[in-house]
Amino acid sequence: MKTVNQRRFLCLALLLLCGMNLSAFAQSNRVRVTSPFDSDWRFLKSDAPGAEKAEFNDSSWRRVDVPHDWSIEGPVDEKNPTGQGGGFMPSGVGWYRKHFTVANDFRDRLVFIEFDGVMANSDVWINGFHLGNRPYGYVSFGYELTPHVNFGKDNVIAVRADTSKQPASRWYTGAGIYRHVRLVIKDAVHIPEWGMFVTTPKVSDNEALVKATVEVVNQSTTAKFVSLELELTAPDGKLIESRNAVKRPPAKIDPNQTITLELEAQIAKPQLWKIESGTLHRALVRVRANGKTLDDETTSFGIREFHFDPATGFWLNGKNFKIKGACLHHDGGAFGAAVPLAVWEHRLNELRKLGVNAIRTAHNPPAPEFLDLTDRLGFIVMDELFDQWTVAKNPFDYHLNFNDWSRIDVRDTVRRDRNHPSVIIYSAGNEIHDTPNAELAKTILRGLVEEFHRNDSTRPVTQALFRPNVSHDYDNGLADLLDVVGQNYREQEILAAYRQKPTRKILGTENTHELVQWLAMRDHPEYAGQFIWSAVDYLGEAGRYPRIANNSGLLFKTAAPKPIAFQRQSWWAEQPMVYIARRVARTPLAPTDPGYNPIDERRPQVLYSDWTSKNRQPHEENVEVYSNCEEVELFLNGQSLGKQPRPKDDSPRNWKVGFLPGKLKAVATNGGKVAATFELQTAGQPAQLALMVDKNTIANNWDDVAFVNVSVVDQNGIVVPDAINLITFKTEGAGFVAAVDSSDSNSHEPYQANQRQAHQGICLALVKANADRGKITLTASSPNLKSASVEITVARPARP
Repeated sequence: MKTVNQRRFLCLALLLLCGMNLSAFAQSNRVRVTSPFDSDWRFLKSDAPGAEKAEFNDSSWRRVDVPHDWSIEGPVDEKNPTGQGGGFMPSGVGWYRKHFTVANDFRDRLVFIEFDGVMANSDVWINGFHLGNRPYGYVSFGYELTPHVNFGKDNVIAVRADTSKQPASRWYTGAGIYRHVRLVIKDAVHIPEWGMFVTTPKVSDNEALVKATVEVVNQSTTAKFVSLELELTAPDGKLIESRNAVKRPPAKIDPNQTITLELEAQIAKPQLWKIESGTLHRALVRVRANGKTLDDETTSFGIREFHFDPATGFWLNGKNFKIKGACLHHDGGAFGAAVPLAVWEHRLNELRKLGVNAIRTAHNPPAPEFLDLTDRLGFIVMDELFDQWTVAKNPFDYHLNFNDWSRIDVRDTVRRDRNHPSVIIYSAGNEIHDTPNAELAKTILRGLVEEFHRNDSTRPVTQALFRPNVSHDYDNGLADLLDVVGQNYREQEILAAYRQKPTRKILGTENTHELVQWLAMRDHPEYAGQFIWSAVDYLGEAGRYPRIANNSGLLFKTAAPKPIAFQRQSWWAEQPMVYIARRVARTPLAPTDPGYNPIDERRPQVLYSDWTSKNRQPHEENVEVYSNCEEVELFLNGQSLGKQPRPKDDSPRNWKVGFLPGKLKAVATNGGKVAATFELQTAGQPAQLALMVDKNTIANNWDDVAFVNVSVVDQNGIVVPDAINLITFKTEGAGFVAAVDSSDSNSHEPYQANQRQAHQGICLALVKANADRGKITLTASSPNLKSASVEITVARPARP
């Protein structure tokens, strides 16, 4: 939600970038202007000596909007140096240049550029002047442009991003300016980037104390006397009348000085930020001098109290519950690293259905708008920083930059993310290989924890410990440098560490899908929660070619849930549910066989959710039923195969079923009443296509997208699970197919295309708008199958 002034400034800022005269606006309004800086960049996928110079001729370069990930365009190649970690995707140097004008009316203002993330080793220039370098591709950063801006004339921002040194990661990173960019114009006296911190140090149902800690910097040549005003807005958009003073008396600030001021306000009967509700307030702070507003900043915040207790785990607003989390990498499947926000929203909504209430950003800071989304949806978040410290996992990974940049990257990330109520804990690292050298590791960790706390004293710090009993983290003092002890896997070890020292707060930072690991959390109140590996299949960490993605997710890359996801739902979800799967032995392959992958061979069995066995001869199927209900009865073609109660250990209910084509149905009951049902039917021959869209209306902006799932079905509408038909897409009207995908991690088909081969009978089209209003008609077709169409409305989003 934006204030009226913010919306006006945003619109006028678009005129600013076109070089139009805004002198009247500049004279009458002395507050900041924030402008999107995403459109109309010029891009070259190679190195270009001299491209930092303003006079460089970029007329032949490709025009793109950012966020932009050029690596996802491929092609996939076993010889690409990213290797299996990077999904065999390309890497290298990419250049971006953008021409823009700043009106003369802003000559007395300061101009800044803000990048949410550039992958990786970025260098930025304005008009040939080098502004700086940033190695870590996951952090946000900014530069002041003012001394080098030609007001009223053409200016050029040039960005060089370099991922050529490989391998540099254990997963797919993407390449280029893959997150949003902004231009910000401020007064010489202003709040610096991430200089406003809103906390709620006292929270109850009756009253909440809101505290705003605000930095103010004076980049003018004269001293100023500045005051602050705080304006709070309720979730319904109405101003809140607070009991405490919300104005700060004037304070002197000398030239080139930064001061920190505080404001407090109390809110009666506050609406609390909770899991699943995501109730957000807004705080507006104005910096004023001589009766004028020099700068203002608005941030959303949530009113909540949380803490970890050694004996009872996690508490939020007086409620004790388990953190049911999942680890999530930063790629969005077919979109690569440049992920529209609607993709994250769709994925999070699907994870919520399974009972997931928390996300671990593995193993790096996410895009800031991702945290806006978790704030709004009511997910809690572990905000993780690093996958390595000084010991490498790949030759060209972050260990090369750790000593010089880690404290800076922690500082900037914490300051950026500390106003998000969804963030409840920071992680200093994942499976860090420095820990066998105890004194080195303790020195590093102590410094990182201090940096976290220096910039945010309200949240605890953890670390995903790696085989701590091997490196003796529980005995040599390293684990006890953490506010909350985190460990990957080996649940009995972390429970033993708690028993060894019952003052420890413990949390599973990475866990498998296995039942034994769920029971370790379920049956131990001290075990605050777990984050299973992983939430969604992700690009890279693929194993052997031709695989390009990791298959550990609850969801496929398409966001469709896997059969194993419903076992998790039976443990974690509160709504009654029941689901049927077939457990089938995998046909083992020799290392020399086509399609062999060592990751697969470690999983001797496969789950399918269909009743269309390839073996139509009489045989026995191992049927698993997942349910959180008291009793389940299984039927085959209307005949009962018996009832089973819910096992005390939450294991699946199993039936050995003689296969017969037809209908397999599970009926779940609570207290003798039907609570949920689920059925599978044997599919016939492919006959037609069926489309299902996740939403009927989208907006014409970069972050919105519609998911259109395409199924190959028989004449009765049953998905044919072994169908591999090639599906072609055609759009008419106000939109286009932005990408295509399937659940096949071995497919090397391009994502930016108008066709895709079905995998297990299904594929996906991702549709965007290219006009502000109208209709999009998407038609899917395939030889010898009946085509299908779906209509999507394009409309402007409702004014906040």
